[in-house]
Amino acid sequence: MHNVHFSYDKDAFLVSRICPDDRGTMNTKQPIYAVTGATGNVGGTVARTLLAGGNRVRVVVRTPEKAEAWTARGCDAALADIADAAALSEAFANAAGVFVMIPPDFDPAPGFPLIHEKAAALRTALLTAQPGKVVLLTTIGAQVGRPNLLHSSQIVEETLGDLPMPLAFLRAGWFMENFAWDVAAAKTGAVPSYLQPLDHPIAMVATADIGETAATLLRETWTGLRIVELEGPQRYSANDVATGFAAALGHPVKMDPIPRVEWEARFRAQGIRHPEPRISMLDGFNEDWIEFQRSGTEHRLGTRNLNDVLLRLVGL
Repeated sequence: MHNVHFSYDKDAFLVSRICPDDRGTMNTKQPIYAVTGATGNVGGTVARTLLAGGNRVRVVVRTPEKAEAWTARGCDAALADIADAAALSEAFANAAGVFVMIPPDFDPAPGFPLIHEKAAALRTALLTAQPGKVVLLTTIGAQVGRPNLLHSSQIVEETLGDLPMPLAFLRAGWFMENFAWDVAAAKTGAVPSYLQPLDHPIAMVATADIGETAATLLRETWTGLRIVELEGPQRYSANDVATGFAAALGHPVKMDPIPRVEWEARFRAQGIRHPEPRISMLDGFNEDWIEFQRSGTEHRLGTRNLNDVLLRLVGL
């Protein structure tokens, strides 16, 4: 890994596809940043943060309908699927930097074939487009050798790791927003938990912190490969989640640990055909073998706390 220096990116890039600035004029020399996943929590935050900083943004979306809200805000828009190398390369053309993420496969077939396909397409697109830099969202534990659901991030990192342009792997902790799935249960007062023991803290982070960090990285200057690890201001346990839900809802909430022997049957009942990677991932968090690499990386802390995120989720 090479960390030569870091500074705010003030270089000007000529862009071929541009959109009006706030005054309705055209500025062809201001750098433009391409952002995938802009309709989601993380990518949306990346795009909004760049816009708020006065930067030009090209969102990469799959349908014209998904582009409308962004073009109304003055963004350029490109239509591309993450598995379409030709469309992606056009979307990334002339970009000062690109933020990329591959949507997770929550039920991967053995060998993660869909992830391999999408990673190969992304690699081809980036080699063709040659953007100024790349920030790739991956995950805590991407370096772990033991098979688990997060192995998909390792596949993508290995596929893109030798790209010739400056590259940053942004490895994020457990998304706090994952607990949106538990809001309905929390309202009943009891939340089933696969995170165990209930008082065991793990690295979590808010998606807003991930997006803001990615936007910051896009405007920095470096050479080679960086690995940036990101978690929240402190670590949280399942019991902390219960406490946060209780504060947000105004009534007691407890976590009910689900016996591990029941996990496979529960996941299959939910329609999961290949539950083994998910079970292994949960084991990794519970047993601490899914962790940050630390050595040879940068470690950063977000500012959002779990209680504030849960309060927002309850209010949605």
